[in-house]
Amino acid sequence: MSTFFILVKRNVKLFFKDKGMFFTALITPGILLVLYATFLSNVYRDSFLAGLPQGVTLSGSVMNGLVAGQLTSSLLSVSCITVAFCSNFLMVQDKASGKYNDFLVSPVNQTVTTLAYYTATLLSTLIVCYTATAICLCYTGIVGWYLSAIDVICLFLDVTLLVFFGTAFSSLINVFLSSQGQISAVGTIVSAGYGFICGAYMPISTFSKGLQKVLSFFPGTYGTAILRTHATNGVFSEMQNTGMPEEAVTQMKRLLDCEPSFFGTAVSPAAMYLILAGSVALLVTATVLLYSCKKKSK
Repeated sequence: MSTFFILVKRNVKLFFKDKGMFFTALITPGILLVLYATFLSNVYRDSFLAGLPQGVTLSGSVMNGLVAGQLTSSLLSVSCITVAFCSNFLMVQDKASGKYNDFLVSPVNQTVTTLAYYTATLLSTLIVCYTATAICLCYTGIVGWYLSAIDVICLFLDVTLLVFFGTAFSSLINVFLSSQGQISAVGTIVSAGYGFICGAYMPISTFSKGLQKVLSFFPGTYGTAILRTHATNGVFSEMQNTGMPEEAVTQMKRLLDCEPSFFGTAVSPAAMYLILAGSVALLVTATVLLYSCKKKSK
């Protein structure tokens, strides 16, 4: 166990000492927030107005709170994955430099080494993503705050679980990477494509029916949905308190993917948590097995 903690400490220190990896991971959430608030807020606002039933209006404060909820959930759902990839690139760098081969020939169990990389990446990513969550909450407080204390706690819980998923996913991908060029290629693909796949940039409800069914098999879809549910819960409660018809509130929730479905069956928040937790367990197990097989082959 002492070897495990030593390796975790070593990996965390190297991440924060590497200014390139740390700076890239840290500025990603900030850049996304600026881009979302600058370019996507008006797009989101127009889509909300277009989705409102005829004769139903929203106050400026409620609309701002709704936009902030979608921006927050979109940013965090993407950051939890992209930052995990940045943090986990240390493993690939060790492969490229030959340090990882030293671990393979050492008496340290391969499972311990793999889990140490995973834990170090998890801790580093949590630090960055918790900071991003605090920034998003500050932004929400400025434009329109409708979150309860329970909503805030649930947001941090959602971020924690999604970071577990992002770390497990990046660890599995990194099994097949061994050079700086591959790191850059994978980082670019994930940064560019994941936001669309998980419904962060545009709600999945706006996609075609066929694509919606395909994306319902992706765990990241439910990660975005659970974040969006808690980020907008207070706003929807305020809508109901101000007399908005329940049908209109339900329509808005479906428009934002707060109530996702799997082939027509509604997926509850509890089921979304189970899907993410099960995906984490499956990905971690697969990663450990793959590294164990690679060590035996070498």
